[in-house]
Formats: sequence, C-alpha cells, structure tokens
Amino acid sequence: MYESYLKEKANDIRIDIIRMIHEAGSGHPGGSLGMTDIFTALYFRFLKINVKNPSAPNRDYLILSNGHICPALYATMAHRGFFDKKELMSLRKLNSRLQGHPHRESLSGLETSSGPLGSGLSQAAGLALGLKMDKKNNHIFCLGSDGEHDEGNTWEAVLFAHKNHLDNLTYIIDRNRIQIDGRTEDVMPLGSLKEKYLSFGWGVIEIDGNDMHQIIQALSKALHERNKPLVILANTMPGKGVSFMEGKYEWHGKAPNDEETKKALEELERNEQKS
Repeated sequence: MYESYLKEKANDIRIDIIRMIHEAGSGHPGGSLGMTDIFTALYFRFLKINVKNPSAPNRDYLILSNGHICPALYATMAHRGFFDKKELMSLRKLNSRLQGHPHRESLSGLETSSGPLGSGLSQAAGLALGLKMDKKNNHIFCLGSDGEHDEGNTWEAVLFAHKNHLDNLTYIIDRNRIQIDGRTEDVMPLGSLKEKYLSFGWGVIEIDGNDMHQIIQALSKALHERNKPLVILANTMPGKGVSFMEGKYEWHGKAPNDEETKKALEELERNEQKS
C-alpha cells in the first residue's frame, strides 16, 4: 500500500519538474526525472526530518553532490511541506530561493551549496566523521552521479570514508550512464563501479533505481550497515516517465519547449490516471 502511495507521489513530483524547468527555460530534466523515485522514498519514508524545524539537531542529512538535478530536490521538498508548491515556478529566476544549484543560505532545509561536481561525497564524509566524533546517531545520505567519478576528489572521499569506518554514511549513485557530453562509457569509461567500491572496502547494493520496492529494501539495509560506509548503485533511466526523453543524453541539460512540455505532461498525467 505504501509503495503505491510513493509511486503516485513520484509521478506528481515529475509533473512539477517538467513544469518548473519549462517555466525557467533551462535546467536538467534527465537526471531530475531519473532520481525522482529515490528522492521520494527518502523524503516520505526514510529521512528523519522536521519540516517545521529543518535544523533540528537529531535530523538526518541529505547532501546533493550533483546539484544540477535540484529540480527533483526542490519539487520533493515542496511536496513534503518545506515551502509552497507555487514557488517551484520561480526556479532559476532572479532573486529566487530556488537557484540552478542549491544554495544553503537561500532555502531552509538545504544542508550544503553545490556547483562544482565531485565535492559532495567529501562534504558528506567530513560531516559523517564529525558526527561520529560527537557520538551522534544522525545518518548522512549523499546523492551523487556516475559522471562525478571522473573527478579525483570523489575517490579521495571513498578512501577517507573507508579508513574512518563511516557506517553512518550512505552514498547513492545515480548510475544513469549519461553526462553532458554523451554516454559515460564514451566520455570516461567507469567499468564496474560495484567491483571498484568493493575493492575500496565499502558495502555495495545494486538496484533498479526506478523500482520503488528495491529502493525501499536498499535504504532499509543501509540503516543497518556496520563498520563501513555503504554505496547504493542505483541504475536509473534518465528522463524516466517521459518516453521521448528516456535514455537520451541530449536531455541531460535542456528544457522542453511548449510542444514537448505538453506532450510530457500528457504522458505523466496518463500515468497518474492509471495508478
């Protein structure tokens, strides 16, 4: 029953993602739509958060490393009650709280600012170590992209997290196999991320990142990992839910025009009626 609710909520969030990127005239629909199911599961089932007191000391932390998929983050936060959904239409506009990359000083509930790719896991690992040193039980979820593994900083954080036994850290990788210049395996072949992370001493769970049942199972296991950090390799479909966007790297960072928006919304609304 709860899985059905999460699926319906994710579809509603996808509708808002299309609307807000179209209104902005720019943005990143591919990864945003692909990661919507994971954002939905985190915010509506797993994250210990208080929307009326986002800075509560006992909260869990969500660190978004690949900040360009912030439309999914903003839309999910709005649906969760952090701010009015009407504000979503201000995405990327002058003086908006909803910048093209998250800015923590602008919007309550954001933990970090992001922009330069590859830095989020380092931020999350540092936070996780600090919380451990203070003997606190908060959990840190870091969301990042497969393309960020082109950055050396990511691998430094992988080593650091293993060395310090950061079992309060879960890293969720959007393994959608695209980046702005093309397919990841053409731009910079990544090989088996599962084998790499296992060799670095991490726990690894690989899932279909658009299957809500698998997402819930993986996140439940993540909270019980002991003595080492855990990575969830989420194989997602970029552009999920909009057939003409799915799997196409061209939609990594392009806003739909009026006709494409109408077509995308009609498809998502049909999905809504079926559920």
